Amino acid sequence: MRVTIYDIAKKAKVGIGTVSRVFNDHPSVSETTRKRVTQVAKRLNYHPHPYARGLARNRTNSILAVIPFFTTFFFVEVLRGVQASLGERDYDLVLYGVNDPEQVSASVKRNALRGRADGVLFFSMKTPKEFLGPNAQRTAMVLVDAHHKNFDSIYVDNVAGAAAATQHLIKLGHRKIGMLSANLESPPARQRLDGFLKAMHENDLEVKPEYVRASTSSTLDGFTKETGAELMKEFLVMGSAAPTALFVSSDVQAAGALQALAQAGVSCPKDMALVGFDDIELASYLQLTTMRQPMYEMGSLAVEMLFGRMNDPNAVPREERFMPELVIRTSCGAARPAQSD
Repeated sequence: MRVTIYDIAKKAKVGIGTVSRVFNDHPSVSETTRKRVTQVAKRLNYHPHPYARGLARNRTNSILAVIPFFTTFFFVEVLRGVQASLGERDYDLVLYGVNDPEQVSASVKRNALRGRADGVLFFSMKTPKEFLGPNAQRTAMVLVDAHHKNFDSIYVDNVAGAAAATQHLIKLGHRKIGMLSANLESPPARQRLDGFLKAMHENDLEVKPEYVRASTSSTLDGFTKETGAELMKEFLVMGSAAPTALFVSSDVQAAGALQALAQAGVSCPKDMALVGFDDIELASYLQLTTMRQPMYEMGSLAVEMLFGRMNDPNAVPREERFMPELVIRTSCGAARPAQSD
């Protein structure tokens, strides 16, 4: 049978109100009483539910994470960091997946602004305009993989990361370099294309229109193994006119591209070198050179920033930008072992 605060109160010979105040750290409880109640609770193996504790503090002890989809490796790893950090604080995580941007405002209003969540982690989407401006109703919110000057935000410098990946291929001697991109409606995909073009232009290298292939898929914004394979086949039909190296906008797409190369009998990196982006676990098995994002760390830091905002709503918005790290493996053709550059 489940132990309740009534059981604790009976064994400790106090009222249930006293038990509630002990578990909610109320200063009116004497140290002697607090010790007696906690000892009984420990003996009975009682753990107060986070939601119940939150009610007494006018909090729900839950955080809402609004994300555009659930199934990409990037979000899984970031959310792992979020969950671990929330677990240490006895907070619950509520996930809300958004397929249509129009659903974003309704979700935040329904959950956070009506008191169903104490704060919001807002992932990889444009901030709804009704949450901007001086008269906007505010709740504690942190933008993850996105940026706006009015909010705390944590993100990776996609432009600089993509430029570094492209620059690495240039240093290896490649001049015919292309990009295999996700759907350019996605901000990370657009930013990574900008970084690729920046590096090419700074090195006075031509970017032929046919050297940039972007997905038009709305499924996961084109960040899928299937789009990687499909777009690689478009490069392969170019024959000898194809690029000798590709920057791929995500590791999961690079996995599909490598599969297409193998099926066509094309050697990587001898005939075509690849560099991906993310450094998901699969990348090491595929020996894929890639740009590493600190995904788990981003999730943990996002929670830290959100609790800081909840405790100090008037603080100046904080911005944390990460620079991706180049991890060299064999897919780029570099004559050195896997390492960070």
